[in-house]
Amino acid sequence: MSDDYEVVWPSGQRMHDGKGLARRLESLEGKRVAELWDWVFKGDQMFEIWERELSERYPGIEFVSWREFGEIHGANEHQVLAELPEKLRAMKVDAVICGVGC
Repeated sequence: MSDDYEVVWPSGQRMHDGKGLARRLESLEGKRVAELWDWVFKGDQMFEIWERELSERYPGIEFVSWREFGEIHGANEHQVLAELPEKLRAMKVDAVICGVGC
């Protein structure tokens, strides 16, 4: 008995050409950074570390806690993600740290 497996090449066809992506910030100094989390692994602990370390490197950086956004992977994820762009605009967010556990 022989098993056949379909193989996918990891360097597959590019699905996005990069157009329309936001330009990278030159610095996080004085920027407002939102924290998104899927509530997996230890994001609550990791965001504390990132806040401390980034605050030392970038004067005036401000964080919007992951608690403000809800779980980005769970029962309400579709609603949370649908509302996300407007919420980020309303909170005047410059950048996002997205913590995704496995």
